Amino acid sequence: MTTAETILSKYEEKVSTLGFQLREFLLKELKQITEYPDGPANIIGYGFGPGYKALVCTIIPSKKGIKLGFYKGSELPDPKKLLTGSGKVHRYVEIKSENDMHNPAIKKLLGEGLKAYKKRIGEK
Repeated sequence: MTTAETILSKYEEKVSTLGFQLREFLLKELKQITEYPDGPANIIGYGFGPGYKALVCTIIPSKKGIKLGFYKGSELPDPKKLLTGSGKVHRYVEIKSENDMHNPAIKKLLGEGLKAYKKRIGEK
């Protein structure tokens, strides 16, 4: 069974440590969120059910570092222009240090991702 630990532990210590810190941050910030590790895709999803519709964000590890991805990030308000990526739907923020997680603009993006999820499911 694939877990967040098995995905993150494949990387060098700097990357895995940052990934674990981001994981802890997301689980604290997004109350009652569920973790969905996807071994074949090598990402860890965070949402309120299986599938994209219930997804809020993802941890995307790579040899170069950690990214915080947002489902339908291209539709999220991003006044600080933190979101990057060339996909039509997904966008991400590169997390370079634990301090990045405490940036108010990152917390605002998480809030916007949560609002977008609630809108998709018809919750006000």
